[in-house]
Amino acid sequence: MLRFYTAGESHGQALLAFVSGLPASLPIDVEFINHQLQRRQLGYGRGGRQKIEKDRAEIFAGVRHGQTIGAPVALRIENRDWTNWEKALPVEDTEGLESEKKKLVAPRPGHADLAGSQKFNFHDARYVLERASARETAARVAAGSFAKLLLRALGTEIASHTVRVGHVRLERPAS
Repeated sequence: MLRFYTAGESHGQALLAFVSGLPASLPIDVEFINHQLQRRQLGYGRGGRQKIEKDRAEIFAGVRHGQTIGAPVALRIENRDWTNWEKALPVEDTEGLESEKKKLVAPRPGHADLAGSQKFNFHDARYVLERASARETAARVAAGSFAKLLLRALGTEIASHTVRVGHVRLERPAS
């Protein structure tokens, strides 16, 4: 059974993905994974974040000489914007930097801020915002790419397309 989990925050040093359950000797194409990440970045977004980040996966464990070794795979996607947030979101406990912390005390409508703040009793919704962000989907796309590579090795390709937008419908069969 394939399993994955992610770690990292929107404005943290990096996003991480861990994938377990892949068989040994599965060919891994890092450029395929990076292409999937590039496709994700082409999507519509309101913020300027997509212009800052250039998502590229770096595999740290579980792959050697282009093939899985049967161990969990660990990968990292650098957050280039981290330099602008280092002082606001340091790992270490810092005193006297209240002006740097960029607290979020008013939850944003339609986001996970309020529910997460209540669940964990945070008085700063920034911690929830950082984890429950669109940026975090980059790690999920990278993890999903491993599933696509496994299916490819088994002779199955994944494809998608739009069939209908409003009243306009695709009149030919999808190829």
